[in-house]
Amino acid sequence: MKELVRLDNLWKVYPIGVDGVIALADINMSIHQGEYVAIMGPSGSGKSTMLNILGCLDRPTSGQYWLGGENAAVMSDSELSEVRNLRIGFVFQSFNLIPQLSLVENIEVPLFYQGVPRHHRHPRSRKLAQMVGLGDRLSHKPTELSGGQRQRVAVARALANDPLILLADEPTGNLDSRTSAEIMVLFDQLNRRGRTIILVTHEEDVAAHAHRVIRLRDGRIASDEFTDGRALA
Repeated sequence: MKELVRLDNLWKVYPIGVDGVIALADINMSIHQGEYVAIMGPSGSGKSTMLNILGCLDRPTSGQYWLGGENAAVMSDSELSEVRNLRIGFVFQSFNLIPQLSLVENIEVPLFYQGVPRHHRHPRSRKLAQMVGLGDRLSHKPTELSGGQRQRVAVARALANDPLILLADEPTGNLDSRTSAEIMVLFDQLNRRGRTIILVTHEEDVAAHAHRVIRLRDGRIASDEFTDGRALA
Protein backbone atom coordinates (compact mmCIF):
# COMPACT_ATOMS: atom_id res chain seq x y z
CA MET A 1 0.00 0.00 0.00
CA LYS A 2 1.06 3.59 -0.58
CA GLU A 3 3.08 5.22 2.20
CA LEU A 4 1.21 8.28 3.50
CA VAL A 5 3.24 9.20 6.61
CA ARG A 6 6.94 8.88 7.30
CA LEU A 7 8.97 10.31 10.16
CA ASP A 8 12.74 10.21 9.64
CA ASN A 9 15.12 10.82 12.56
CA LEU A 10 12.61 13.26 13.99
CA TRP A 11 13.37 15.24 17.15
CA LYS A 12 11.36 17.85 18.99
CA VAL A 13 13.14 19.85 21.67
CA TYR A 14 11.41 22.69 23.49
CA PRO A 15 13.73 25.60 24.41
CA ILE A 16 13.18 25.42 28.16
CA GLY A 17 16.11 25.78 30.56
CA VAL A 18 19.76 25.44 29.62
CA ASP A 19 19.58 22.20 27.63
CA GLY A 20 15.94 22.28 26.56
CA VAL A 21 13.28 19.63 27.09
CA ILE A 22 13.29 16.66 24.71
CA ALA A 23 9.70 15.77 23.77
CA LEU A 24 10.48 13.40 20.88
CA ALA A 25 13.82 11.71 20.27
CA ASP A 26 14.96 10.09 17.02
CA ILE A 27 11.51 8.94 15.88
CA ASN A 28 11.41 6.73 12.78
CA MET A 29 8.13 5.29 11.57
CA SER A 30 5.86 5.05 8.55
CA ILE A 31 2.12 4.59 8.10
CA HIS A 32 0.55 3.30 4.90
CA GLN A 33 -2.75 3.91 3.20
CA GLY A 34 -5.60 2.09 4.91
CA GLU A 35 -3.78 1.51 8.21
CA TYR A 36 -5.53 1.94 11.55
CA VAL A 37 -2.95 3.01 14.11
CA ALA A 38 -3.22 3.89 17.80
CA ILE A 39 -0.54 5.96 19.52
CA MET A 40 -0.33 5.35 23.26
CA GLY A 41 1.88 6.26 26.20
CA PRO A 42 1.82 7.68 29.73
CA SER A 43 1.61 11.38 30.47
CA GLY A 44 4.77 13.09 29.26
CA SER A 45 5.61 10.35 26.78
CA GLY A 46 5.34 12.63 23.73
CA LYS A 47 1.85 11.72 22.49
CA SER A 48 0.60 15.30 22.29
CA THR A 49 3.78 16.50 20.60
CA MET A 50 3.54 13.75 18.00
CA LEU A 51 -0.12 14.60 17.43
CA ASN A 52 0.78 18.25 16.85
CA ILE A 53 3.50 17.36 14.37
CA LEU A 54 1.39 14.79 12.51
CA GLY A 55 -1.40 17.37 12.33
CA CYS A 56 0.98 20.05 10.98
CA LEU A 57 0.22 22.20 14.04
CA ASP A 58 3.93 22.24 14.95
CA ARG A 59 7.26 21.53 13.29
CA PRO A 60 10.02 19.17 14.42
CA THR A 61 13.27 20.66 15.69
CA SER A 62 15.14 18.36 13.30
CA GLY A 63 14.40 15.44 11.03
CA GLN A 64 11.71 15.08 8.42
CA TYR A 65 7.96 14.54 8.31
CA TRP A 66 6.73 13.30 4.95
CA LEU A 67 2.97 13.50 4.39
CA GLY A 68 1.69 12.25 1.06
CA GLY A 69 5.16 12.61 -0.44
CA GLU A 70 5.73 16.19 0.75
CA ASN A 71 8.13 17.22 3.52
CA ALA A 72 5.98 19.14 5.98
CA ALA A 73 9.00 19.81 8.21
CA VAL A 74 10.24 22.53 5.86
CA MET A 75 6.92 24.13 4.96
CA SER A 76 6.01 27.74 5.70
CA ASP A 77 3.11 28.60 8.01
CA SER A 78 0.81 29.24 5.04
CA GLU A 79 1.80 25.93 3.43
CA LEU A 80 1.15 24.07 6.68
CA SER A 81 -2.24 25.74 6.94
CA GLU A 82 -3.10 24.58 3.45
CA VAL A 83 -2.01 21.02 4.28
CA ARG A 84 -4.20 21.03 7.40
CA ASN A 85 -7.18 22.22 5.39
CA LEU A 86 -6.78 19.83 2.48
CA ARG A 87 -4.99 16.69 3.66
CA ILE A 88 -5.83 16.14 7.35
CA GLY A 89 -9.14 15.50 9.05
CA PHE A 90 -9.19 16.28 12.79
CA VAL A 91 -11.45 14.74 15.43
CA PHE A 92 -11.02 16.25 18.89
CA GLN A 93 -12.05 15.11 22.35
CA SER A 94 -14.02 18.33 22.89
CA PHE A 95 -15.83 18.17 19.48
CA ASN A 96 -14.98 21.84 18.65
CA LEU A 97 -18.33 22.48 16.97
CA ILE A 98 -19.61 26.01 16.35
CA PRO A 99 -22.72 26.40 18.58
CA GLN A 100 -24.43 28.97 16.35
CA LEU A 101 -24.36 26.69 13.31
CA SER A 102 -26.63 23.78 12.48
CA LEU A 103 -25.35 20.24 12.19
CA VAL A 104 -25.03 20.39 8.41
CA GLU A 105 -23.43 23.87 8.53
CA ASN A 106 -20.81 22.59 10.98
CA ILE A 107 -19.92 19.80 8.58
CA GLU A 108 -19.61 22.36 5.78
CA VAL A 109 -17.05 24.53 7.60
CA PRO A 110 -13.87 23.05 6.03
CA LEU A 111 -15.42 23.28 2.56
CA PHE A 112 -16.47 26.88 3.21
CA TYR A 113 -12.88 27.85 4.02
CA GLN A 114 -11.72 26.11 0.86
CA GLY A 115 -14.06 28.32 -1.16
CA VAL A 116 -16.28 25.44 -2.30
CA PRO A 117 -19.61 26.87 -3.57
CA ARG A 118 -22.66 26.17 -1.40
CA HIS A 119 -24.38 24.17 -4.13
CA HIS A 120 -21.46 21.73 -3.99
CA ARG A 121 -20.69 21.71 -0.26
CA HIS A 122 -24.28 21.39 0.96
CA PRO A 123 -25.06 18.07 -0.79
CA ARG A 124 -21.72 16.63 0.36
CA SER A 125 -22.40 17.67 3.95
CA ARG A 126 -25.87 16.13 3.86
CA LYS A 127 -24.41 12.89 2.52
CA LEU A 128 -21.78 12.80 5.28
CA ALA A 129 -24.45 13.47 7.92
CA GLN A 130 -26.41 10.50 6.61
CA MET A 131 -23.27 8.35 6.59
CA VAL A 132 -22.74 8.93 10.33
CA GLY A 133 -26.40 8.27 11.09
CA LEU A 134 -27.61 11.84 11.52
CA GLY A 135 -29.53 12.44 8.32
CA ASP A 136 -32.65 13.31 10.34
CA ARG A 137 -30.87 15.96 12.47
CA LEU A 138 -29.57 18.32 9.78
CA SER A 139 -31.06 21.52 11.23
CA HIS A 140 -30.21 20.77 14.88
CA LYS A 141 -27.68 22.93 16.73
CA PRO A 142 -24.90 21.27 18.78
CA THR A 143 -26.72 22.05 22.04
CA GLU A 144 -29.66 19.97 20.80
CA LEU A 145 -27.46 16.89 20.29
CA SER A 146 -26.08 14.30 22.67
CA GLY A 147 -22.35 13.93 23.20
CA GLY A 148 -22.22 10.94 20.89
CA GLN A 149 -24.14 12.78 18.18
CA ARG A 150 -21.81 15.77 18.47
CA GLN A 151 -18.81 13.50 18.02
CA ARG A 152 -20.46 11.98 14.95
CA VAL A 153 -20.82 15.50 13.54
CA ALA A 154 -17.13 16.08 14.27
CA VAL A 155 -16.23 12.89 12.41
CA ALA A 156 -18.36 13.91 9.42
CA ARG A 157 -16.75 17.36 9.42
CA ALA A 158 -13.28 15.75 9.50
CA LEU A 159 -14.19 13.80 6.35
CA ALA A 160 -15.58 16.80 4.45
CA ASN A 161 -12.29 17.53 2.67
CA ASP A 162 -11.67 13.83 1.85
CA PRO A 163 -8.38 13.88 3.80
CA LEU A 164 -5.33 11.66 3.36
CA ILE A 165 -5.38 10.83 7.07
CA LEU A 166 -7.99 11.03 9.81
CA LEU A 167 -6.30 12.16 13.03
CA ALA A 168 -8.28 11.60 16.25
CA ASP A 169 -7.21 12.98 19.64
CA GLU A 170 -8.81 11.03 22.51
CA PRO A 171 -12.04 10.81 20.47
CA THR A 172 -13.99 9.09 23.27
CA GLY A 173 -12.58 11.12 26.17
CA ASN A 174 -15.83 13.02 26.83
CA LEU A 175 -18.19 10.10 26.26
CA ASP A 176 -19.67 7.38 28.44
CA SER A 177 -18.70 3.77 27.81
CA ARG A 178 -21.73 2.88 25.69
CA THR A 179 -21.41 5.95 23.48
CA SER A 180 -17.65 5.44 23.25
CA ALA A 181 -18.24 1.96 21.90
CA GLU A 182 -20.63 3.35 19.27
CA ILE A 183 -18.07 5.94 18.12
CA MET A 184 -15.38 3.29 17.86
CA VAL A 185 -17.69 1.15 15.72
CA LEU A 186 -17.98 4.17 13.42
CA PHE A 187 -14.17 4.42 13.18
CA ASP A 188 -14.01 0.69 12.45
CA GLN A 189 -16.49 1.13 9.61
CA LEU A 190 -14.53 4.05 8.17
CA ASN A 191 -11.33 2.03 8.20
CA ARG A 192 -13.02 -0.89 6.47
CA ARG A 193 -13.99 1.58 3.73
CA GLY A 194 -10.33 2.45 3.27
CA ARG A 195 -9.79 5.41 5.60
CA THR A 196 -6.34 5.79 7.11
CA ILE A 197 -6.86 6.48 10.83
CA ILE A 198 -4.34 7.59 13.45
CA LEU A 199 -5.77 7.95 16.92
CA VAL A 200 -4.08 9.10 20.10
CA THR A 201 -5.48 7.53 23.24
CA HIS A 202 -4.61 6.39 26.75
CA GLU A 203 -7.43 3.85 26.81
CA GLU A 204 -6.50 0.24 26.06
CA ASP A 205 -10.02 -0.69 24.95
CA VAL A 206 -10.00 2.13 22.41
CA ALA A 207 -6.53 1.18 21.13
CA ALA A 208 -7.72 -2.41 20.74
CA HIS A 209 -9.82 -1.32 17.76
CA ALA A 210 -6.68 -0.36 15.86
CA HIS A 211 -4.66 -2.90 13.89
CA ARG A 212 -1.34 -1.48 15.08
CA VAL A 213 -0.29 0.15 18.35
CA ILE A 214 2.72 2.44 18.74
CA ARG A 215 3.71 3.00 22.37
CA LEU A 216 5.80 5.99 23.37
CA ARG A 217 7.90 6.36 26.48
CA ASP A 218 10.13 9.33 27.34
CA GLY A 219 9.82 10.67 23.82
CA ARG A 220 10.91 7.46 22.10
CA ILE A 221 9.09 4.58 20.45
CA ALA A 222 9.04 1.82 23.06
CA SER A 223 7.16 -0.67 20.87
CA ASP A 224 5.42 -0.83 17.50
CA GLU A 225 3.28 -3.92 17.07
CA PHE A 226 0.25 -5.24 15.31
CA THR A 227 -2.61 -5.96 17.71
CA ASP A 228 -2.33 -9.68 17.01
CA GLY A 229 1.09 -9.57 18.71
CA ARG A 230 3.30 -9.47 15.63
CA ALA A 231 6.18 -7.02 15.79
CA LEU A 232 6.37 -4.59 12.89
CA ALA A 233 8.93 -5.78 10.36
